[in-house]
Amino acid sequence: MHAPLVVVMGVSGTGKTTIGPLLADALGVPYAEADDFHPPANIAKMSAGTPLDDEDRRPWLDAIGAWAHEHVGHGGVVSCSALKRIYRDRLRAAEPGVVFLHLTGERKLIADRMKERKGHFFSGEMLDSQLATLEPLQPDEHGVAVDIAPDPEIITERAVAALRQRQPGHQ
Repeated sequence: MHAPLVVVMGVSGTGKTTIGPLLADALGVPYAEADDFHPPANIAKMSAGTPLDDEDRRPWLDAIGAWAHEHVGHGGVVSCSALKRIYRDRLRAAEPGVVFLHLTGERKLIADRMKERKGHFFSGEMLDSQLATLEPLQPDEHGVAVDIAPDPEIITERAVAALRQRQPGHQ
């Protein structure tokens, strides 16, 4: 399998920052955390419990897309909620070769995991907003969905297997 450029997507609490580094390690590529690409104004807004709007997300998505483009040929994994198709389209515009790994799960499981999180600026009250905003991957989008119910190692194994099946020329 050549080194892919993977965007680990999903609502907050699905394990993007847990699975992303595990997946990057399994693929032997660098990992980047999407939260590190947010400008301070976005962090302040989210910390106050205010959801970001599309205008807030543009520079953030562009920075993530630029990171992905810089890693063409070498591969990489970056976490990014990428909840809407227009966000994924913006990432694809920066780097057409990205593949999306959508971490999916039941609302109760995600909410329970969010309650256990410490030291994260994202509040649990925003979960319903994110679930309402989420536009799952469409059949014409290059990506796979993996359920978050198992342990992180199993999720990672399933993700690697699903990504391998999506590779051109896979039998």
